[in-house]
Amino acid sequence: MFASPTFSFYIARQFVFCVLAMIASLTGIVCLFDFIDLLRRVATKPNVSTNVVTEIAALHVPHFSIQILPFGVLLGGIICFWRLTRSSELIVARAAGISAWQFLTAPLACAITIGLLTTMVLSPMASSLYRKAEELDQQYLRTEGGPLTLTGGSLWLRQSDTRFDPHGVALIHVGSVKMWSNASLHVKDISVLRLDHEDGLIERIESPEGYLSHQKWILNNSYTARPYQILQPAGQFVLPTDLTLNRVQDSFASPETLSIWTLPGFIHLLDTSGFSSVRHRIHFQSLLAIPVLAGTMTLVAAGFSMRPIRRGGVARMIGSGVAAGFLLFTVSKVAEQFGNSGALPPVMAAWAPAVAGLCLALSLLLHLEDG
Repeated sequence: MFASPTFSFYIARQFVFCVLAMIASLTGIVCLFDFIDLLRRVATKPNVSTNVVTEIAALHVPHFSIQILPFGVLLGGIICFWRLTRSSELIVARAAGISAWQFLTAPLACAITIGLLTTMVLSPMASSLYRKAEELDQQYLRTEGGPLTLTGGSLWLRQSDTRFDPHGVALIHVGSVKMWSNASLHVKDISVLRLDHEDGLIERIESPEGYLSHQKWILNNSYTARPYQILQPAGQFVLPTDLTLNRVQDSFASPETLSIWTLPGFIHLLDTSGFSSVRHRIHFQSLLAIPVLAGTMTLVAAGFSMRPIRRGGVARMIGSGVAAGFLLFTVSKVAEQFGNSGALPPVMAAWAPAVAGLCLALSLLLHLEDG
C-alpha cells in the first residue's frame, strides 16, 4: 500500500516548515554571535564604522546557513515527527497499513531536494558573498598585508613548460613577493628550474626581480645557464604561465570562497602549480555530500522520534537524537582533520559522517519498524 498524495503532501509541508524554521533560528543565533565577535574586533579600530561590521555579518549569513543545514534538518525533523506522533497522526497512519518507509518517502525527498538546492544554488552564492566578506575583513579589520604576506614572502610554484619538452615543467621559487595595485605581482630573487618529462634539468634562470602580469612571468636582468655551464646574461626573460595574481591569492584563500562549479578546474590548477589541493578537495566533496547528509539526518530524526508516546522514554530518545547529531558533527570534524593531514583520502574524510549516520539511521528504523 502506498501513501496517498494528499497525505504525503501534508507530511512534506509539515516537515519543510519545521526544517526551514529551525535552520532560520539556528542561523540567526550563530549570526548574532558572529556579529558580537565582529564588534569586539572593531572596538580597537575607531575609524571603522558599524555599517562595515553589519555588512560583513550579513555577507556571512548564507555561509552559516549551509553549515547549519544538517542540524536544522535533524532538529526540525525531530520536532516534526514528534508532533505527528504526539497528535496520533502517525499512529493512525500506521494502523491504516502505511509503513514507516512509506511515511518517510515525502520527508526524505524534501530533505534531498533541499540539499540539492543548497549545493547547486545556495553554495555558489554563499561562496561569492563569503569572498566579499573576506575582502572587507582583510581591508578593515586585519592588520597583515594579505595571504602572501602570511607565507613570509617566499613562494614555490610549479607550472607546465612546453618550450623544450611537450610534457616539461618549470619550478619557480621567489624569495619575496609584493602585490601591486594594478593587479600585477612583483617578485624579487626569483629562480626558475626548467625540467623535462623525466625531471632532467634543461635550463636554470636567475633574476633579481620580475613580475607576474597577463599570464606571463617577466624577469628583468635575468641570467640563464644550461647543465654544466655558467650563468650567462639574458636581459629580460618572458615565461608564459597559466597563473594569475587572483589564482595565486585564491590558493591561499579559504576554499569556502570558491564556487562548487569552479572548484574542479581550480583543483586541477593547484595540482599542476605545485600547491596543495587537499582542503579544496575535501570542501568540494563535502558540498557534494550535502544532499546525502540531509537525507541521512531525516532518517536519524525519524529513528529517534517516531516511538509511540505510550511506551515512554520519548524525551530520552529525542535527547539521544540531538546527541547523535552532535556526535556526527564531531566525527565530521575529526575526519576533516585527518583528511587535511593526509591520513585519510579527501573522499573518505568528506563522506564518512554521511555514511556513518546513514548506517545508524537504518539500524534504528529496522529495529523500530514492525509494519
